[in-house]
Amino acid sequence: MANEVQHGIEPPPPSGTPASGTPALSLTGASKTFGPVVALADGTIDLRAGEIHALVGENGAGKSTLVKILAGVHAPDGGDFEVGGVAVSFKTPADSKAAGVSVIYQEPTLFPDLTVAENIFIGRQPRNRAGLINRGEMRRMARELFTTLGVPIDPDRIAEGLSIADQQIIEIAKAISLDAKVLVMDEPTAALSGVEVDRLFGVARGLRDKGAGILFISHRFEEVFALCDRITVMRDGRYIGVHNTTDVTVPQIVKEMVGRELGALFPKVDAPVGETVLSVEGLTRLGTFRDISFEVKAGEIVALAGLVGAGRTEVVRAVFGIDRYDSGSVTLHGKALAPHNPQAAITAGIGFVPEDRRKQGLVMDLSVAKNATLTLRKALARFGLISGNRERRTAEDWSSRLQVKTGSQDYAVSTLSGGNQQKVVLAKWLATEPTLLIVDEPTRGIDVGTKSEVHRLLSDLAGRGIAIIMVSSELPEVLGMADRILVMHEGRITAELPRAEATAERVMSAATSSLEGAL
Repeated sequence: MANEVQHGIEPPPPSGTPASGTPALSLTGASKTFGPVVALADGTIDLRAGEIHALVGENGAGKSTLVKILAGVHAPDGGDFEVGGVAVSFKTPADSKAAGVSVIYQEPTLFPDLTVAENIFIGRQPRNRAGLINRGEMRRMARELFTTLGVPIDPDRIAEGLSIADQQIIEIAKAISLDAKVLVMDEPTAALSGVEVDRLFGVARGLRDKGAGILFISHRFEEVFALCDRITVMRDGRYIGVHNTTDVTVPQIVKEMVGRELGALFPKVDAPVGETVLSVEGLTRLGTFRDISFEVKAGEIVALAGLVGAGRTEVVRAVFGIDRYDSGSVTLHGKALAPHNPQAAITAGIGFVPEDRRKQGLVMDLSVAKNATLTLRKALARFGLISGNRERRTAEDWSSRLQVKTGSQDYAVSTLSGGNQQKVVLAKWLATEPTLLIVDEPTRGIDVGTKSEVHRLLSDLAGRGIAIIMVSSELPEVLGMADRILVMHEGRITAELPRAEATAERVMSAATSSLEGAL
């Protein structure tokens, strides 16, 4: 298929040509600077009513700044901005909402102690004749919204504990209740399972068919080509071009995004496989995973695949000692590893890049240099004091090796793009010279160009004899980078597939426990 749609997501059903009259939203030549930094030089987007329009670009391309302009968070320094053919100038997010623009973020921020209905209508609850909140009417209106969306959510449920997917649907319901004509979905599927993605896509298509204009931002090309009618490409803060989805291929879009031929996205080089580095036997944590046994050898990349909730992250956290386990054993180079003791794992030669780099892998307020050397504090200290110069030189060395893009090692790591933040996490662990590296979702939320760099780095590390465990929810990444694939379903390993025998169909069958005899 020309568009290289993967993951089994079906292309959108024919919906006719999107309306070609007055754009639902038009931003032309928008610019935004922050001091000497040019965040946006030419932000241009033309969103029609009745279409789903993708906005793609590498991290640092200007997408986030453009979205914040649409949301009223930032006022542009220049350019033309219209909603429904009317010139607008948003000074606050309230101005954006009043004009019919609503932004659905990757991680919604609902009030956890309020009900679903209260979250939807907060600040504008229906009132009875006495001026009191009419809770019955509020619940009825919420049910009507969810019926329109085709999603059964109880309006009386407390928001705390709801899945990210349900929280996003609630935000969409809130947008509809505000009569939003434009919905901006910013990386909405990053934390969703396949079933939840399908449901969100169904809601988006239903809104499109009712005339809404939807701007969809994603790094996942299989989703872009399955869902969207047109694609706008940005690079280095500038508008590059717009295409009908049916007229372009993934390689063409990638070339526009990175300004060059990308080459192989998965530059896996076969490495000599050495002795067993890690051996896991019968690892069990009641209610989470059971009887997990596998080995990883020097120079080998072993992927843990499966659906969200299969127990992959929980297994690697137990191996590293973050989480407890009830039975089983973990040995490294033939020596038993003390359970529930991350420091023992680090000392033994294990590095761990967590799934959530911002909350678990980095201290966002600290500098790039301090984050890159967090695992070397004792080694860098002299008489209990750490030399800032030694810290900076060490960080500069690793930043150079991993090509971390930053103006200064003294900048807060929060100022970096997602891909460069991931490189800093990798630098922190590679500085310990591990013999086993565990990477959980190594390329989640980073652009395609940086993904290729991370994949090349992992391949190089394997070539140097480092054993690697990779947890990934991206099937092309699993198939493209792993020497062996361990597929998990409901806390158990249901298949072990060598690279030569692994296919998307076999992995997905094992992930849903429908593959027999794969072990």
